[in-house]
Amino acid sequence: MVRQARAEITRDTVLSGAANVFLRLGYANAGLSEIISQSQVTKGALYFHFGSKEELARAVIDEGNSRLVTACKQFNDGRIPALEAAIGISYIVVDMSVSDPMVSAMLRLSHQIGDYRGTQGNVMAGWSEAFDHLAAKAIKQGDLDADADSKTIGALVLEILTGAHMVAVATSTTDELPARMERLWYYLLPSLVTPGKVEYFREFAARRVIRH
Repeated sequence: MVRQARAEITRDTVLSGAANVFLRLGYANAGLSEIISQSQVTKGALYFHFGSKEELARAVIDEGNSRLVTACKQFNDGRIPALEAAIGISYIVVDMSVSDPMVSAMLRLSHQIGDYRGTQGNVMAGWSEAFDHLAAKAIKQGDLDADADSKTIGALVLEILTGAHMVAVATSTTDELPARMERLWYYLLPSLVTPGKVEYFREFAARRVIRH
């Protein structure tokens, strides 16, 4: 048990070091020697857990995605309206993309590797399904137009969220992401929300910025 615990600690240390190196240098320029130095582990310890840079990068994607999914579970409460949950999740994503190096590395590696896959499959597919589900639920709850297409709305929200992050990274303005998210919701909501509810959801989105 002690040996297993130590192995897990070593693995976590390597993942943490790798996330920082991938953030600093990018996937293409990051080398295993740099990751070993950052992690302060031996070459043998790294290769015990990960056979290649790609395998390590995909493990970082898995870990970052797991942290993000765990943080968003607070919105699984059936008492929270689905549209509020979607808005809340968008702020968790932009917040953790700045505050948690593992999540930030996961998002950047997904773009840089190009296929959005961890070791368990396409992480983007899971988020697409989640936003589709929230959109369908919001339609049933009467917050989105009854004739709206849930898959189209779910895809739109995910595309806006991932696009906002990509632009922020490219322009070194990730610290502005919460405010940008509020503006995106401000202009998006009138085209989605049923009449009479626009201002409520705009204010809900604005309050999320204050929290961040």
